[in-house]
Amino acid sequence: MTEYELEASVITPSRGGRDRLPQLVAALAAQQDAPEFELIVVLDGDVDRSEQMLEQLAQQHSRLRLRWVVFPENRGRVSALNSGAEASLGRILIRCDDDMVPGAHYIRDHVRAHDPGPRGVIGLPRNVLPSTPYQRVYGDFADARHAADAYRLPADEQWRHWAGNVSVPREIHDELGGYDADYRRYGWEDVDFGYRLHQAGYPVVIEPKLETAHHAAAVSTASRARRALYSGASRAIFIQKHGDAPLGGDRPPSGLWGWAVRAVAAGSTSRTVQGWSVLDRVVDRLPGSLGRRVVSLAVEGAAEAGRSRPDRARENF
Repeated sequence: MTEYELEASVITPSRGGRDRLPQLVAALAAQQDAPEFELIVVLDGDVDRSEQMLEQLAQQHSRLRLRWVVFPENRGRVSALNSGAEASLGRILIRCDDDMVPGAHYIRDHVRAHDPGPRGVIGLPRNVLPSTPYQRVYGDFADARHAADAYRLPADEQWRHWAGNVSVPREIHDELGGYDADYRRYGWEDVDFGYRLHQAGYPVVIEPKLETAHHAAAVSTASRARRALYSGASRAIFIQKHGDAPLGGDRPPSGLWGWAVRAVAAGSTSRTVQGWSVLDRVVDRLPGSLGRRVVSLAVEGAAEAGRSRPDRARENF
């Protein structure tokens, strides 16, 4: 059996995260009852002098094992995650995105969650977001529904929530070959990894103790719709690789609502979805749940555009 220098390695992919990194690093530097661990930040192109910030944070938190890798250009999240794993010294690999703020026992609880045997472990995000019109009308509701649905999933479907706060033994990560480099744009490299874990016969479990504060980037209808468009396009890659059965099928939305979603999808591109910012000026003035339905239509329409026309997601972010 391989012997590891450390018990855990935290791998953080980051692009444009200069303002987010101080909170993450401070939280990891303040861990309690933690086994020996390190933090490896992979800068996916340093667009905002994040390396300078990391140098300052390393001096400020000198007892934290903090290292970093800097890509000279944007290579994408998969490259960042795999490079961090290759550089790691820990037995357990913990992915922690740079917009997470871990609790005091984060490392301890991730490591202990692997005591029953080889597995993948998921901590759900607990979104902490500004009270924007989007968040009041749609975001809070969607976040609560997402968490409730996740905790209700049967054990053999929890892999679907593999995302930015997860852990896996290094040996299993290497066995699977890391994250799949075919996911070059936004999203689904994580769901793909979770599914491959499941397919390889390893339990993938959601651990409630590991629910972690998350300062998400999508704080407006336009930003949420943009991510839905790109996520929909990456979903197509997953289906090409694994079929649609793991997702319960890949059918377009039906009924009157489905017609409306497809109508919005017809005009949804990476450029036009930016225009949905105008909705945030009016949605929280609409009566009842109408505002929520309007935002939902914009988001679902963008996702359907990505699903049916993945060529519309042309950029990398």
